[in-house]
Amino acid sequence: MLYPMPPKVVELKRKLDSFMDRHIYPNEERFYREAEELGPWKVYPVVEELKPLARAEGLWNLFLPDSGHGAGLTNLEYAPLCEVMGRSHLAPEVFNCSAPDTGNMEVLERYGTKEDKERWLKPLLAGEIRSCFAMTEPAVASSDATNIESSIVREGDHYVINGRKWYTTNATDPRCKICIFMGKTDPDNADRHKQQSMILVPMDTAGVEVKRALPVFGFYGVPDRASEVVFTNVRVPKENMLLGEGRGFEIAQGRLGPGRIHHCMRLIGLSERTLEKMCRRVRSRVAFGKPVSEQTVTQERIAEARIMIEQARLLTLNAAYAMDTVGNKVATAEIAMIKVAVPNMACQIIDWAIQAHGGGGTSNDFGLTQAYATARLLRLADGPDEVHRNQIARFELKKYSNA
Repeated sequence: MLYPMPPKVVELKRKLDSFMDRHIYPNEERFYREAEELGPWKVYPVVEELKPLARAEGLWNLFLPDSGHGAGLTNLEYAPLCEVMGRSHLAPEVFNCSAPDTGNMEVLERYGTKEDKERWLKPLLAGEIRSCFAMTEPAVASSDATNIESSIVREGDHYVINGRKWYTTNATDPRCKICIFMGKTDPDNADRHKQQSMILVPMDTAGVEVKRALPVFGFYGVPDRASEVVFTNVRVPKENMLLGEGRGFEIAQGRLGPGRIHHCMRLIGLSERTLEKMCRRVRSRVAFGKPVSEQTVTQERIAEARIMIEQARLLTLNAAYAMDTVGNKVATAEIAMIKVAVPNMACQIIDWAIQAHGGGGTSNDFGLTQAYATARLLRLADGPDEVHRNQIARFELKKYSNA
Protein backbone atom coordinates (compact mmCIF):
# COMPACT_ATOMS: atom_id res chain seq x y z
CA MET A 1 0.00 0.00 0.00
CA LEU A 2 1.10 3.55 -0.69
CA TYR A 3 -0.32 4.50 2.71
CA PRO A 4 0.24 1.56 5.09
CA MET A 5 -1.83 1.55 8.28
CA PRO A 6 0.11 1.95 11.55
CA PRO A 7 -0.35 -0.81 14.15
CA LYS A 8 -2.90 1.14 16.21
CA VAL A 9 -5.12 1.61 13.15
CA VAL A 10 -4.76 -2.06 12.17
CA GLU A 11 -5.97 -3.03 15.64
CA LEU A 12 -8.86 -0.55 15.60
CA LYS A 13 -9.90 -1.80 12.16
CA ARG A 14 -9.83 -5.39 13.39
CA LYS A 15 -12.08 -4.47 16.30
CA LEU A 16 -14.34 -2.43 14.05
CA ASP A 17 -14.71 -5.24 11.49
CA SER A 18 -15.58 -7.64 14.30
CA PHE A 19 -18.18 -5.26 15.75
CA MET A 20 -19.75 -4.80 12.32
CA ASP A 21 -20.03 -8.58 11.88
CA ARG A 22 -21.45 -9.15 15.36
CA HIS A 23 -23.76 -6.17 15.82
CA ILE A 24 -24.22 -3.96 12.76
CA TYR A 25 -24.99 -6.25 9.82
CA PRO A 26 -27.34 -8.52 11.82
CA ASN A 27 -29.35 -5.45 12.94
CA GLU A 28 -29.66 -3.62 9.61
CA GLU A 29 -33.06 -5.06 8.76
CA ARG A 30 -34.35 -3.99 12.15
CA PHE A 31 -32.85 -0.52 11.70
CA TYR A 32 -34.56 0.06 8.35
CA ARG A 33 -37.83 -1.30 9.74
CA GLU A 34 -37.70 1.02 12.75
CA ALA A 35 -36.86 3.99 10.53
CA GLU A 36 -39.86 3.23 8.33
CA GLU A 37 -42.33 2.42 11.08
CA LEU A 38 -41.32 5.06 13.64
CA GLY A 39 -40.44 7.82 11.18
CA PRO A 40 -37.95 10.70 11.45
CA TRP A 41 -39.45 12.23 14.60
CA LYS A 42 -38.56 9.29 16.85
CA VAL A 43 -35.44 7.69 18.32
CA TYR A 44 -34.63 4.29 16.82
CA PRO A 45 -34.17 1.84 19.74
CA VAL A 46 -31.60 -0.31 17.92
CA VAL A 47 -29.19 2.63 17.70
CA GLU A 48 -29.44 3.40 21.41
CA GLU A 49 -28.95 -0.26 22.29
CA LEU A 50 -25.76 -0.56 20.27
CA LYS A 51 -24.09 2.71 21.32
CA PRO A 52 -23.02 1.47 24.80
CA LEU A 53 -21.54 -1.67 23.23
CA ALA A 54 -19.44 0.37 20.81
CA ARG A 55 -18.27 2.70 23.55
CA ALA A 56 -17.35 -0.21 25.81
CA GLU A 57 -15.10 -1.60 23.06
CA GLY A 58 -13.29 1.72 22.58
CA LEU A 59 -14.90 2.36 19.20
CA TRP A 60 -16.13 5.85 20.03
CA ASN A 61 -15.46 9.36 18.65
CA LEU A 62 -12.82 7.95 16.32
CA PHE A 63 -13.14 10.98 14.02
CA LEU A 64 -11.66 13.51 16.46
CA PRO A 65 -8.06 14.29 15.42
CA ASP A 66 -6.27 16.46 18.02
CA SER A 67 -8.42 15.98 21.08
CA GLY A 68 -8.32 14.12 24.33
CA HIS A 69 -11.88 12.95 23.70
CA GLY A 70 -11.29 10.60 20.75
CA ALA A 71 -8.71 8.25 19.32
CA GLY A 72 -6.37 11.07 18.27
CA LEU A 73 -6.18 9.85 14.68
CA THR A 74 -5.07 11.85 11.67
CA ASN A 75 -7.33 12.08 8.62
CA LEU A 76 -5.18 9.46 6.90
CA GLU A 77 -5.42 7.11 9.88
CA TYR A 78 -9.17 7.61 10.22
CA ALA A 79 -9.84 6.91 6.52
CA PRO A 80 -9.88 3.07 6.60
CA LEU A 81 -12.02 3.10 9.75
CA CYS A 82 -14.50 5.56 8.29
CA GLU A 83 -14.68 3.39 5.17
CA VAL A 84 -15.70 0.39 7.28
CA MET A 85 -18.40 2.41 9.02
CA GLY A 86 -19.67 3.63 5.66
CA ARG A 87 -20.61 0.08 4.67
CA SER A 88 -23.86 0.43 6.65
CA HIS A 89 -26.28 3.30 7.27
CA LEU A 90 -26.65 2.03 10.82
CA ALA A 91 -22.98 2.18 11.75
CA PRO A 92 -21.79 5.83 11.92
CA GLU A 93 -24.17 6.98 14.66
CA VAL A 94 -23.56 3.82 16.70
CA PHE A 95 -19.88 4.87 16.91
CA ASN A 96 -20.76 8.57 17.46
CA CYS A 97 -19.15 9.34 14.12
CA SER A 98 -22.13 10.57 12.09
CA ALA A 99 -22.80 13.87 10.36
CA PRO A 100 -23.63 16.59 11.20
CA ASP A 101 -22.63 15.90 14.80
CA THR A 102 -19.00 15.26 13.85
CA GLY A 103 -18.63 18.65 12.16
CA ASN A 104 -20.52 20.43 14.92
CA MET A 105 -18.35 18.85 17.60
CA GLU A 106 -15.24 19.98 15.75
CA VAL A 107 -16.62 23.54 15.56
CA LEU A 108 -17.41 23.55 19.27
CA GLU A 109 -14.00 22.09 20.06
CA ARG A 110 -12.23 24.83 18.08
CA TYR A 111 -14.42 27.89 18.60
CA GLY A 112 -16.75 27.24 21.54
CA THR A 113 -16.32 28.91 24.91
CA LYS A 114 -15.69 26.93 28.05
CA GLU A 115 -19.41 27.20 28.81
CA ASP A 116 -20.34 26.03 25.28
CA LYS A 117 -18.14 22.98 25.63
CA GLU A 118 -19.60 22.05 29.00
CA ARG A 119 -23.21 22.59 27.93
CA TRP A 120 -23.12 21.20 24.37
CA LEU A 121 -19.85 19.52 23.45
CA LYS A 122 -19.67 17.27 26.48
CA PRO A 123 -23.10 15.61 25.94
CA LEU A 124 -22.47 15.40 22.19
CA LEU A 125 -19.21 13.56 22.82
CA ALA A 126 -21.08 11.23 25.15
CA GLY A 127 -23.75 10.57 22.51
CA GLU A 128 -26.46 11.81 24.87
CA ILE A 129 -27.80 14.51 22.55
CA ARG A 130 -27.67 15.32 18.85
CA SER A 131 -27.23 18.56 16.91
CA CYS A 132 -28.08 20.17 13.59
CA PHE A 133 -26.44 22.59 11.17
CA ALA A 134 -28.67 25.24 9.56
CA MET A 135 -27.06 26.68 6.44
CA THR A 136 -29.00 25.81 3.25
CA GLU A 137 -32.09 27.88 2.41
CA PRO A 138 -35.03 27.15 0.06
CA ALA A 139 -35.37 30.72 -1.23
CA VAL A 140 -31.87 31.15 -2.66
CA ALA A 141 -29.28 29.18 -4.65
CA SER A 142 -27.39 27.89 -1.64
CA SER A 143 -24.60 26.44 -3.79
CA ASP A 144 -23.29 30.00 -3.37
CA ALA A 145 -23.24 30.37 0.40
CA THR A 146 -22.91 34.14 0.13
CA ASN A 147 -26.56 34.17 -1.06
CA ILE A 148 -27.81 33.23 2.40
CA GLU A 149 -30.52 35.70 3.44
CA SER A 150 -31.26 34.72 7.04
CA SER A 151 -30.55 37.55 9.44
CA ILE A 152 -28.75 37.79 12.77
CA VAL A 153 -29.30 41.25 14.29
CA ARG A 154 -27.68 42.53 17.48
CA GLU A 155 -30.10 44.00 20.03
CA GLY A 156 -28.33 44.89 23.26
CA ASP A 157 -27.10 41.73 24.95
CA HIS A 158 -28.90 39.47 22.50
CA TYR A 159 -29.03 38.56 18.84
CA VAL A 160 -32.37 38.23 17.05
CA ILE A 161 -32.49 35.54 14.38
CA ASN A 162 -34.91 35.23 11.45
CA GLY A 163 -34.80 32.82 8.53
CA ARG A 164 -36.07 29.66 6.85
CA LYS A 165 -33.68 26.74 6.47
CA TRP A 166 -34.00 23.31 4.93
CA TYR A 167 -31.94 20.13 4.64
CA THR A 168 -31.09 20.85 8.24
CA THR A 169 -30.08 17.31 9.10
CA ASN A 170 -31.19 15.91 12.49
CA ALA A 171 -33.67 18.68 13.35
CA THR A 172 -36.59 16.22 13.66
CA ASP A 173 -34.65 14.00 16.06
CA PRO A 174 -36.09 14.49 19.58
CA ARG A 175 -32.52 14.31 20.93
CA CYS A 176 -31.47 17.32 18.81
CA LYS A 177 -30.80 20.03 21.37
CA ILE A 178 -28.45 22.53 19.68
CA CYS A 179 -28.27 24.14 16.25
CA ILE A 180 -25.35 25.91 14.61
CA PHE A 181 -27.06 28.60 12.54
CA MET A 182 -25.52 30.59 9.68
CA GLY A 183 -26.94 34.00 8.77
CA LYS A 184 -25.94 37.56 7.93
CA THR A 185 -24.89 40.05 10.57
CA ASP A 186 -23.50 42.58 8.08
CA PRO A 187 -25.39 42.25 4.76
CA ASP A 188 -23.96 45.51 3.39
CA ASN A 189 -20.29 44.57 3.86
CA ALA A 190 -18.40 45.06 0.58
CA ASP A 191 -16.65 41.74 1.21
CA ARG A 192 -19.42 39.19 0.61
CA HIS A 193 -17.47 36.58 2.55
CA LYS A 194 -17.58 38.66 5.72
CA GLN A 195 -21.31 39.27 5.81
CA GLN A 196 -22.11 35.94 7.48
CA SER A 197 -21.79 34.71 11.04
CA MET A 198 -22.47 31.48 12.91
CA ILE A 199 -24.30 31.36 16.19
CA LEU A 200 -25.48 28.69 18.63
CA VAL A 201 -29.25 28.31 18.93
CA PRO A 202 -30.73 25.92 21.50
CA MET A 203 -33.57 24.06 19.78
CA ASP A 204 -36.02 24.78 22.64
CA THR A 205 -35.67 28.55 22.17
CA ALA A 206 -38.93 30.39 21.49
CA GLY A 207 -39.43 30.97 17.77
CA VAL A 208 -37.66 27.80 16.57
CA GLU A 209 -40.13 25.64 14.65
CA VAL A 210 -39.26 22.38 12.91
CA LYS A 211 -41.84 22.54 10.10
CA ARG A 212 -41.43 19.16 8.45
CA ALA A 213 -39.20 16.23 7.66
CA LEU A 214 -37.91 16.22 4.07
CA PRO A 215 -37.77 12.90 2.23
CA VAL A 216 -34.65 11.98 0.27
CA PHE A 217 -35.91 9.89 -2.68
CA GLY A 218 -38.87 8.95 -0.52
CA PHE A 219 -36.83 7.95 2.53
CA TYR A 220 -37.56 9.69 5.84
CA GLY A 221 -34.86 9.26 8.47
CA VAL A 222 -32.55 7.17 6.27
CA PRO A 223 -30.03 8.17 4.97
CA ASP A 224 -30.54 11.18 7.24
CA ARG A 225 -33.21 13.25 8.94
CA ALA A 226 -33.37 16.14 6.49
CA SER A 227 -35.67 18.85 7.86
CA GLU A 228 -37.14 22.28 7.21
CA VAL A 229 -36.84 24.71 10.12
CA VAL A 230 -38.21 28.23 10.54
CA PHE A 231 -36.62 30.76 12.90
CA THR A 232 -38.91 33.65 13.85
CA ASN A 233 -37.57 36.42 16.10
CA VAL A 234 -35.40 33.91 17.94
CA ARG A 235 -33.44 35.62 20.72
CA VAL A 236 -30.16 34.18 22.02
CA PRO A 237 -27.46 35.74 24.24
CA LYS A 238 -24.62 37.57 22.49
CA GLU A 239 -22.21 35.03 23.98
CA ASN A 240 -23.65 32.43 21.59
CA MET A 241 -21.83 34.01 18.65
CA LEU A 242 -19.04 31.72 17.42
CA LEU A 243 -15.58 33.25 16.84
CA GLY A 244 -17.04 36.70 16.15
CA GLU A 245 -19.25 38.56 13.70
CA GLY A 246 -18.32 38.13 10.06
CA ARG A 247 -16.43 34.87 10.64
CA GLY A 248 -19.19 32.50 9.51
CA PHE A 249 -17.81 31.76 6.07
CA GLU A 250 -14.42 31.06 7.58
CA ILE A 251 -15.94 28.59 10.05
CA ALA A 252 -17.98 26.97 7.27
CA GLN A 253 -14.94 26.31 5.13
CA GLY A 254 -13.05 24.84 8.07
CA ARG A 255 -16.04 22.70 9.01
CA LEU A 256 -16.94 21.44 5.54
CA GLY A 257 -13.42 20.27 4.61
CA PRO A 258 -13.32 17.36 7.07
CA GLY A 259 -17.03 16.72 6.48
CA ARG A 260 -16.49 16.31 2.75
CA ILE A 261 -13.67 13.83 3.15
CA HIS A 262 -15.63 11.83 5.74
CA HIS A 263 -18.53 11.55 3.30
CA CYS A 264 -16.12 10.28 0.63
CA MET A 265 -14.53 7.75 2.97
CA ARG A 266 -17.95 6.38 3.90
CA LEU A 267 -19.05 6.23 0.25
CA ILE A 268 -16.05 4.09 -0.63
CA GLY A 269 -17.16 1.60 2.03
CA LEU A 270 -20.72 1.72 0.69
CA SER A 271 -19.41 1.10 -2.84
CA GLU A 272 -17.37 -1.90 -1.67
CA ARG A 273 -20.44 -3.36 0.04
CA THR A 274 -22.50 -2.75 -3.10
CA LEU A 275 -19.94 -4.48 -5.33
CA GLU A 276 -19.99 -7.47 -2.96
CA LYS A 277 -23.79 -7.66 -3.24
CA MET A 278 -23.55 -7.42 -7.03
CA CYS A 279 -21.00 -10.22 -7.29
CA ARG A 280 -22.98 -12.55 -5.01
CA ARG A 281 -26.16 -11.84 -6.93
CA VAL A 282 -24.80 -12.50 -10.42
CA ARG A 283 -23.15 -15.74 -9.30
CA SER A 284 -26.47 -17.03 -7.96
CA ARG A 285 -28.61 -16.27 -11.03
CA VAL A 286 -28.82 -18.06 -14.37
CA ALA A 287 -30.10 -16.36 -17.54
CA PHE A 288 -30.10 -17.68 -21.12
CA GLY A 289 -28.42 -20.91 -20.13
CA LYS A 290 -25.48 -19.62 -18.11
CA PRO A 291 -24.76 -17.75 -14.87
CA VAL A 292 -25.24 -13.98 -15.12
CA SER A 293 -21.67 -13.70 -13.83
CA GLU A 294 -20.44 -15.19 -17.11
CA GLN A 295 -22.19 -12.59 -19.24
CA THR A 296 -19.55 -10.28 -20.71
CA VAL A 297 -21.43 -7.10 -19.86
CA THR A 298 -21.58 -8.18 -16.20
CA GLN A 299 -17.85 -8.90 -16.09
CA GLU A 300 -17.06 -5.55 -17.68
CA ARG A 301 -19.12 -3.73 -15.07
CA ILE A 302 -17.53 -5.64 -12.20
CA ALA A 303 -14.06 -4.88 -13.55
CA GLU A 304 -14.88 -1.19 -14.03
CA ALA A 305 -16.34 -1.03 -10.54
CA ARG A 306 -13.17 -2.44 -8.99
CA ILE A 307 -11.02 0.03 -10.94
CA MET A 308 -13.23 2.97 -9.97
CA ILE A 309 -13.22 2.08 -6.27
CA GLU A 310 -9.42 1.75 -6.19
CA GLN A 311 -8.99 5.07 -7.99
CA ALA A 312 -11.42 6.80 -5.63
CA ARG A 313 -9.75 5.34 -2.54
CA LEU A 314 -6.28 6.47 -3.61
CA LEU A 315 -7.58 9.93 -4.46
CA THR A 316 -9.26 10.14 -1.05
CA LEU A 317 -6.19 8.92 0.83
CA ASN A 318 -4.13 11.49 -1.05
CA ALA A 319 -6.53 14.23 0.06
CA ALA A 320 -6.35 12.97 3.65
CA TYR A 321 -2.55 13.01 3.53
CA ALA A 322 -2.57 16.55 2.13
CA MET A 323 -4.94 17.74 4.87
CA ASP A 324 -2.67 16.23 7.52
CA THR A 325 0.55 17.64 6.08
CA VAL A 326 -0.26 21.04 4.55
CA GLY A 327 -3.65 21.82 6.09
CA ASN A 328 -7.24 21.95 4.87
CA LYS A 329 -6.90 25.32 3.14
CA VAL A 330 -3.91 24.28 1.03
CA ALA A 331 -5.59 20.94 0.29
CA THR A 332 -8.71 22.60 -1.13
CA ALA A 333 -8.16 21.23 -4.65
CA GLU A 334 -7.62 17.68 -3.39
CA ILE A 335 -10.81 17.88 -1.30
CA ALA A 336 -12.79 19.28 -4.24
CA MET A 337 -11.58 16.49 -6.54
CA ILE A 338 -12.76 13.70 -4.26
CA LYS A 339 -16.06 15.46 -3.62
CA VAL A 340 -16.76 15.20 -7.37
CA ALA A 341 -15.18 11.83 -8.10
CA VAL A 342 -16.38 9.67 -5.21
CA PRO A 343 -20.17 10.31 -5.22
CA ASN A 344 -20.23 9.92 -9.02
CA MET A 345 -18.32 6.66 -8.71
CA ALA A 346 -20.72 5.40 -6.05
CA CYS A 347 -23.80 6.36 -8.08
CA GLN A 348 -22.53 4.43 -11.09
CA ILE A 349 -21.65 1.28 -9.16
CA ILE A 350 -24.94 1.27 -7.26
CA ASP A 351 -26.80 1.73 -10.55
CA TRP A 352 -25.01 -1.30 -12.02
CA ALA A 353 -25.83 -3.31 -8.89
CA ILE A 354 -29.50 -2.38 -9.17
CA GLN A 355 -29.46 -3.54 -12.78
CA ALA A 356 -27.82 -6.83 -11.78
CA HIS A 357 -30.51 -7.44 -9.16
CA GLY A 358 -33.27 -6.97 -11.70
CA GLY A 359 -36.63 -5.66 -10.50
CA GLY A 360 -35.70 -6.52 -6.92
CA GLY A 361 -32.92 -3.96 -7.08
CA THR A 362 -35.50 -1.18 -7.16
CA SER A 363 -37.15 -2.44 -3.96
CA ASN A 364 -35.89 -1.77 -0.46
CA ASP A 365 -35.04 -5.44 0.15
CA PHE A 366 -31.37 -5.25 -0.84
CA GLY A 367 -30.37 -1.84 0.54
CA LEU A 368 -29.53 -0.57 -2.94
CA THR A 369 -32.20 2.11 -3.17
CA GLN A 370 -31.11 3.47 0.22
CA ALA A 371 -27.50 3.40 -0.97
CA TYR A 372 -28.36 5.26 -4.17
CA ALA A 373 -30.26 7.92 -2.23
CA THR A 374 -27.16 8.51 -0.11
CA ALA A 375 -24.74 8.66 -3.03
CA ARG A 376 -26.97 10.91 -5.14
CA LEU A 377 -27.61 13.25 -2.22
CA LEU A 378 -23.86 13.65 -1.77
CA ARG A 379 -23.48 15.04 -5.27
CA LEU A 380 -25.29 18.07 -3.79
CA ALA A 381 -24.53 18.14 -0.06
CA ASP A 382 -21.53 20.23 1.01
CA GLY A 383 -21.48 21.85 -2.42
CA PRO A 384 -22.72 20.50 -5.79
CA ASP A 385 -20.44 18.93 -8.39
CA GLU A 386 -20.54 22.05 -10.55
CA VAL A 387 -19.14 24.32 -7.83
CA HIS A 388 -16.30 21.94 -7.06
CA ARG A 389 -15.47 21.47 -10.75
CA ASN A 390 -15.29 25.24 -11.24
CA GLN A 391 -12.99 25.49 -8.26
CA ILE A 392 -10.72 22.73 -9.59
CA ALA A 393 -10.60 24.42 -13.00
CA ARG A 394 -9.65 27.77 -11.46
CA PHE A 395 -6.80 26.14 -9.56
CA GLU A 396 -5.61 24.50 -12.77
CA LEU A 397 -5.85 27.66 -14.86
CA LYS A 398 -3.98 29.64 -12.22
CA LYS A 399 -0.89 27.56 -12.96
CA TYR A 400 -0.76 29.21 -16.38
CA SER A 401 -1.57 32.78 -15.37
CA ASN A 402 1.83 34.01 -16.61
CA ALA A 403 1.81 31.92 -19.77
